Amino acid sequence: MRARLASAPLTELAARAQGSSLLDVGCGHGVLVALLAAGRRERRIVGIDPDPRKIDWARRSVGRCGNVELIACTIDALAAERPAAFDTVLVADVLYLLAARDWAPFLDAARALLRPGGRLVLKEAEDDGSWRMTKALWQERLMVHLLRRTHSSGAVGFVPRGMLVASLQRAGFAIEETVALARGYSTPHVLFTARAA
Repeated sequence: MRARLASAPLTELAARAQGSSLLDVGCGHGVLVALLAAGRRERRIVGIDPDPRKIDWARRSVGRCGNVELIACTIDALAAERPAAFDTVLVADVLYLLAARDWAPFLDAARALLRPGGRLVLKEAEDDGSWRMTKALWQERLMVHLLRRTHSSGAVGFVPRGMLVASLQRAGFAIEETVALARGYSTPHVLFTARAA
């Protein structure tokens, strides 16, 4: 958990959460969930991840908070169960693990989970052609294929920022903010905030 917090600008995501009902998609061990929940009892935070091992670990830590619910499931399953249930949907480092054909259904599910006027906060690593991108790609391949610490649909890869922008727009999101967050990190992080257009 400490490594995740040190390697990704999760505090930047948490600072952009709005409303009282929040969803962390791909929550893993629950680092972002903890940031969202700490000192904010008025918030209700749901964290989902398709890996039941990670949800089990998260339940033993941040899952003990009274305003946190952790579920082992996919985003499409939750969208079918709880449409328009969240003020903010946060996604950190998930799209790069999905095949390109799965991006549209994933983003459609994220939009379906948002209440009218709700906000999507998305952080990915971008293919900016830098050494950071090469390092991040090899690191993720190690985590997915060799160590099997991260679930993937078979794809592990980063795309240029323009492809991320186009995917969000095709999914019906109006991008409000784009922030490059590579400085101080060894990964070319980029963060988007958007609303359903």
